[in-house]
Amino acid sequence: MGQGARKAQPNGIEVEGLVREFKNGPRAVDGIDLTVEPGEIYGFLGPNGAGKSTTVHMLTTLLPPTAGSARVAGLDVATQGAEVRKMIGAALQEAALDPNLTGREHMKLQTALHGLPKAQRARRGDELIERVGLSDAADRRVGGYSGGMKRRLDLALALVHGPRVLFLDEPTTGLDPQSRASLWAEVTRLSVEDGVTVFLTTQYLEEADQLANRVGIIDAGRIAAEGTPAALKAEIGRPSVEVLPVDPARRPEAEEILLRFGTAVPASGEALSVRLNDGIEVLAAIVRSFDSAGIELASLGLNEPTLDDVFLAKTGRHLEGAGEADSGEMPLPEAEPAGAA
Repeated sequence: MGQGARKAQPNGIEVEGLVREFKNGPRAVDGIDLTVEPGEIYGFLGPNGAGKSTTVHMLTTLLPPTAGSARVAGLDVATQGAEVRKMIGAALQEAALDPNLTGREHMKLQTALHGLPKAQRARRGDELIERVGLSDAADRRVGGYSGGMKRRLDLALALVHGPRVLFLDEPTTGLDPQSRASLWAEVTRLSVEDGVTVFLTTQYLEEADQLANRVGIIDAGRIAAEGTPAALKAEIGRPSVEVLPVDPARRPEAEEILLRFGTAVPASGEALSVRLNDGIEVLAAIVRSFDSAGIELASLGLNEPTLDDVFLAKTGRHLEGAGEADSGEMPLPEAEPAGAA
């Protein structure tokens, strides 16, 4: 990185050559470099076992790096751990919630732990409970909350002290679509209105595409690609068109027509597909060509490149359906957290 990247940013993240090795295991994180700008939502995308959670554990001071450096909110995670923790909020995969406490009691405890003045604690707790849509359930025990409600409460707890940087590790895993959409809306609001920097790990392509200003794709502990979702998809190439003739006997003619507009690519089932030589503006010409030939189509679809296509191009495999986490991904510290007070 150049000198400009080394300057401390008020609420950014700067990582250089970051490594984490576990005893008798692989390098869970293998020398990654990345920069997250202040106020940005950065999507960290990859399958289980890729190194996502291990990276978050280092950036939040739960694990010391084996090598390399990382600065969060301008502070070194290895030497200024206590100061880093004052500047960040974290909602990790497993929410540390007491099923016997109510949502409001959790907020009361968290505001006290963060040292908020007594006069501010109730007001701050109520404000955050309302923000995440839990006002009606605030006085119910958390043991009766749904998964989505627990995730939203965990997010509220992470925001108690007004963090500059928020780490969300797989925040919507297992949530129903409505709960997921609610959490997405709040994360976007935090970035746009409050200027909070958000580091979001996820396996969900749609989540990264919808939320992230930029994404980093990690595979086997290394960054395979980085950029805006649109730029990464544009790198992969042009959209494809897939058609299925009603009459299977006319399949050769249909294929000949399609090949005028692009290069053959794999299609689903009995369909035919080409990667377009030009943009989607040729779609009308394709439809006219089939009409002129008298070929009736059972279906015609336009497929834009996806982040999974990016992952496939960069790594040789699909992101979805990845295997279980390997032994190097999830262990908690075998040493004291870096910079522990």
